[in-house]
Amino acid sequence: MGGPAEPDGLDRRRAVQVITTCGTGPGGRGSGYQVAGNVVLTAAHVVCGAATVWVRFLNEDGGTREVQGEPFWVNSAADVALIALADAAVRGPGAGSPAGAAAAPVRFARVAKPVECEALGFPRFRLRAGTSSPDGGAAVSYRDSHHARGETTPLSNQREGSLEITLKSSPEQDPQSGRSPWEGMSGAPVWSGGYMIGVITKHHRSDGLGTLAASPVDRWYRQVSPQELGELSSLIGLPVHPGGLEELPRRAPLPGVPELREAAGLLASRVAGQWRREERRRRVHDPFPLPVRFRSADARLLDHWAKIRGAAPGADPAPLALAGSIDRIVEVYRSVPSGRLVVLGEAGAGKTILTLRFVLDWLAARTPDEPVPVIFSLGSWDPTTVSLRDWMCDQLVRDHGLAGPAAHGGNLAGALIDTGWILPVMDGFDEIAGGLQRAALKELDRTTTPLLLTSRPKEYAEAVETRPLPKAAVVELDDLTLDDVALYLPLTSRPGIDGGTRSTVWEPVLDGLRRQRRSAGAENLARVLVTPLMVAMARAVYSDAPGADPVRLLETAEFAGPEALQRHLLAAFTPAAYEPAPTDGSRRHRRRQDWNPERAQQWLGYLAAHLDQLGRAGTGAPARDLAWWQLGSTMSRTSRMLVIGFLAALALGVTTAVGNVPVDLVATSFGLGFALVRGLVVGLLHALVNGLFFGLLYGFVSRGAAEPARVRIQVFGRTGRRRTEVLPRFRLGLGCGVLAALALLCMDRFVVESLGLADGLDGGLVGALVFVPGLGLGVGSVLGLLAWLEVPVDVRSGVSSSELLSQDRRNVLFHLLVWALVFGTGAGCANAFTAGPVWGLLVGLAFGIEAAFAGGLAYGLAFTAWGQWVALGRIWLPITGQLPWRLVAFLDDACERDVLRQAGAVYQFRHAQLQDHLTRVFLAGGANGGPSTGTTGDAAPRTAGPVPAGAVTGRRRHRPAGPVTVSTGRDRPVLPATHFSESSESSESSESSESSESSNNLTGSA
Repeated sequence: MGGPAEPDGLDRRRAVQVITTCGTGPGGRGSGYQVAGNVVLTAAHVVCGAATVWVRFLNEDGGTREVQGEPFWVNSAADVALIALADAAVRGPGAGSPAGAAAAPVRFARVAKPVECEALGFPRFRLRAGTSSPDGGAAVSYRDSHHARGETTPLSNQREGSLEITLKSSPEQDPQSGRSPWEGMSGAPVWSGGYMIGVITKHHRSDGLGTLAASPVDRWYRQVSPQELGELSSLIGLPVHPGGLEELPRRAPLPGVPELREAAGLLASRVAGQWRREERRRRVHDPFPLPVRFRSADARLLDHWAKIRGAAPGADPAPLALAGSIDRIVEVYRSVPSGRLVVLGEAGAGKTILTLRFVLDWLAARTPDEPVPVIFSLGSWDPTTVSLRDWMCDQLVRDHGLAGPAAHGGNLAGALIDTGWILPVMDGFDEIAGGLQRAALKELDRTTTPLLLTSRPKEYAEAVETRPLPKAAVVELDDLTLDDVALYLPLTSRPGIDGGTRSTVWEPVLDGLRRQRRSAGAENLARVLVTPLMVAMARAVYSDAPGADPVRLLETAEFAGPEALQRHLLAAFTPAAYEPAPTDGSRRHRRRQDWNPERAQQWLGYLAAHLDQLGRAGTGAPARDLAWWQLGSTMSRTSRMLVIGFLAALALGVTTAVGNVPVDLVATSFGLGFALVRGLVVGLLHALVNGLFFGLLYGFVSRGAAEPARVRIQVFGRTGRRRTEVLPRFRLGLGCGVLAALALLCMDRFVVESLGLADGLDGGLVGALVFVPGLGLGVGSVLGLLAWLEVPVDVRSGVSSSELLSQDRRNVLFHLLVWALVFGTGAGCANAFTAGPVWGLLVGLAFGIEAAFAGGLAYGLAFTAWGQWVALGRIWLPITGQLPWRLVAFLDDACERDVLRQAGAVYQFRHAQLQDHLTRVFLAGGANGGPSTGTTGDAAPRTAGPVPAGAVTGRRRHRPAGPVTVSTGRDRPVLPATHFSESSESSESSESSESSESSNNLTGSA
């Protein structure tokens, strides 16, 4: 009973009557509601000027209990007040509850369209005079409760800013001239659907007895200062940002059949698990999340507020208050009616961490009817070749396995996008190639789908120079302050001698940064430690690595400027990450591999250079998604053809050479020497044919790396949806099989026989006439059967890089099995019928093994992602020293060390700056013929001017008067908090006077 209670709607036990007395005149009466254990919410004018305040509860038996209260929080602009109850026993719902019982939290909402509503209060017309008391005593006078029900609309009383309530029932007449029968109703909360939407404050008598006015909850955000909003949040649970308010009426469930709802739920679970693991790897909460903050961006970077807020034609709504911190990003996003928010920030400013926090916080509070946020890395999108919708669909299939068929055609990925179940979180607009950014913006213009977009300021400003992103609000990330850094870094290092933070290795550095007149080294460091990325790098290099002294960062002889410090931290990060470390306790059953730091940096450099080359060959900008199936794809096509052809030749050549020896020993009178020589020759010739065939075929059909198959083999329970692919696959196999049979036949009949190595087992003309169509039919049957057995990957199966690799490997192994069974069974049965079962079994085994390796393995090497991964990533690149032999283990371990991260089915470097740095180091080392020191090529931070003490950087941003430009400075003067309230207009003083005469605050006299 003492635990936290679940939120609830109107509870009659918590509705109270507020009774006040004044020093000289009569007191007043109002209504209220117990919003917390000892806190009552009412209207501010009810308690204004009161000498004493009493709160009257109704007991279950009809009696009452009065508790003295004290107003301790009052805001006249919003007409809201809080009363603290003096009686410590009052904690739960109503005065009769036991002490310590938890009061259910109150939920708050805003009204977007007309909704049904209710309120419970104590109006004057409910006065019962001279009524017998419940206990049979003397007659008493009291006010009874009134349950008012009606409808409210947000479109009335817009100038006043109140919420009009049209009641279903009301007093038939106003018995006392000059007084409202609704006096005493002020302070009663207005409820709709279990949410509090306002507090009754007025009765405009000119509107009639059936209409009341309330102070709406969503308007409090304009009338209450940010500090007071924080107080309300802690006291009564009001969300700090209006985006935390529920919107009423609640949105209708997203369209789609139940399969889409189920797929969205599974996707939400998968996405949450993926990013929780990433957050844990990054140690975001150790010791605490860095306080990334944001504020509204330059007004010229966003669209008209009327469009963002969906205002009626002719309206000119005020800007939204969008400033906040990373832990409130979901509330800020929800406060934007258009659902489109752009987050700007310099490199390393925390954009990626913000998107991660947004996804996790959204999913933590997500209802089954809400969309699922999915992070899309925009760097791989070429808007000139593929639409946004199709590109997103491909990403969902790749990273989340949504390739299964939808009920009304297409796949699940497309169906989820088309029906609004996906909330795109688009990270890295600036990483789209420079010439494609405006094309990308035009593609985004064509859709009004809600989204969250991140970008660096300069690139976004250039893209929206002529036209902003429609209906999009824009915020910009602020720099970290010196206080942020001073709180964070000491807690990441070993405690000092006294066990505190004052004597850690960071204290001398922080002392230098705190000085009013900083040294040149401290000034340089102050310009670097302004972003979460650089602070995290400094932590990894100097807090996590034993024996490192960060005082070195203040030396100007070694680091002449901020850019040198940045290069140093980036260069030192990888060696620090690969320092030998004890096994993580949560993974105690899996020992961490100790890699040589120099070799690890070389391998990571190759991967970074691979992405750079891959991206520039496609979109013109470095790629960011490291896919295992693309490793080796940056090699020349000729090189890849040679590798694939050689392995295909080896597969058939070895099996043919070995298989011919026992056949010739058993079926002919030739000796071992003949069998060995013939086997070697036939193996070499068949290897040549197979290598040329599959190498040339790979070069002809290859358009880059083969994508992993989005199918799996299922023998039972097939739906038959893929049967249309059986006949085309059969025809393809038939044609290829006939061509391969003719080539092999020519080798056997003309080359082998001309060398005097004929064994008499070829069957002559009949054998040739049977062999060619037989091989063609066999290959066609294999491909057709596999097409029959393939089904889309189940949406319930997880999709990670290793899982996708395993699935593709299983498919290839099943290919080998089918090739062996089809050819082994066919050849064995045919020979058993003509030469007996023993010979049939022997021939069947030989043909089955040769077919599995010659056809199945060669097919897998040439046309499947796993085969190309084995040929290039697991054999060729390790042989040449570019990558380690245990590549998957190396990539997974790099994720554990926070060098890489997993994003669905691909890997990514933890930050683009780190990837670009490793690329430059690798290329510089290759150009110089040796390893590079990693101290060249990093762009210098765009900073200028002195940095004042008290902040990590003190640059100020000035708003230009000309065309939109984005300053690279980050610090801004702190403005005082402002109370937002409407000012009266002198030209309408007569109307204001008329209004005051016809309106009553509903505080009844005692």
